[in-house]
Amino acid sequence: MNQDSPAPQLHWDIFCRVIDNFGDLGVAWRLACNLTERGQAVRLWADDISALAWMAPQGAPGVEVRVWTAPIDMTDITPGDVLIETFGCDIDSEFIVAYAKKISNSGQSCAWINQEYLSAEAYAARCHGLPSPVMSGPGRGLTKHFYYPGFTADTGGLLREPDLMARQAEFDRQAWLARQGVPWQGERLVSLFCYEPAGLGDLLDTLANGAQPTRILVTHGRANTAVRAEVLSKTTQQPRWNSQGLLSFFYLPQLSQVDYDHLLWASDVNFVRGEDSLVRALWAGRPFIWQIYPQHDAIHAHKLAAFLDWLQAPDSLRAFHQQWNGLSLSAATPSDAPFAPADWQGCATRAKARLLQQGDLTTQLLGFSAKIH
Repeated sequence: MNQDSPAPQLHWDIFCRVIDNFGDLGVAWRLACNLTERGQAVRLWADDISALAWMAPQGAPGVEVRVWTAPIDMTDITPGDVLIETFGCDIDSEFIVAYAKKISNSGQSCAWINQEYLSAEAYAARCHGLPSPVMSGPGRGLTKHFYYPGFTADTGGLLREPDLMARQAEFDRQAWLARQGVPWQGERLVSLFCYEPAGLGDLLDTLANGAQPTRILVTHGRANTAVRAEVLSKTTQQPRWNSQGLLSFFYLPQLSQVDYDHLLWASDVNFVRGEDSLVRALWAGRPFIWQIYPQHDAIHAHKLAAFLDWLQAPDSLRAFHQQWNGLSLSAATPSDAPFAPADWQGCATRAKARLLQQGDLTTQLLGFSAKIH
């Protein structure tokens, strides 16, 4: 489907269970907004919508938000034409019963889509778009389809608003920093969104002893807490660890999704965490470091390696990711991985250019839903 060709309007029900702090809700909200911008009607169901108060304080025209409670009161609720389970969450049985009845009475085909986690591993392309017949329960006889976001043309793409690049081109860095109260004097800016990364202490030491002044723009929440704790520990144990004053900090308030994009555009280097901020860092086109979610049996190490392979990351960037994420380093990889943003910029620029040649997730999803609906 061509992005310039309007899709027929469908009604979408998007379901999201909030497991992480706000990343999963952030992805679901972006998807809902992307769909409405393309003329679709969207109802977003989430079991915790509190983060939307700061993430999207203005709401979005056409997005109806519902608190997802169990069981769902189906009084006056007619399921939409397309059902989306984000990150493999399971829609409640009463809703599926009503959906099955609706499509049976209308003669519509089932458009029930399980939108999976983002991965650069080979299985994402292999499994993207596959049908999964439902053999039992209230959805028996229906068919789900797997939808895999991804970084290559044979996957479902990444979320990107149609005007994102135009807005980025018009962005005024100095004006935005001034509005946030950042006393920027031309020093290097590093944005930091993280939880408690293994390499945080080493990063602060590296920047405090670097060749240029650096200001870390610390995001609200666990990054703020982790940085303050690390600074206190260093100051207590070694009061002169930042004696030259080359490293400074600015602690940000909670940022809307729009302003988080602005933070990434304003910074020279971005440290990101999870799926949503990784994608936004790719669109920012700046050097970035990704803190991946840890999983049992170190499965996340394979996921990170697959992403770095796709990224065509230089050795220094691979080594820094290993250190930042606390993953074991091989004998050939030095433990003092270099912080080398200048070497990483070309990698980020080329990755962004490759992605811009591919269809974005929402455009592809509209085409996919039209094919199965």
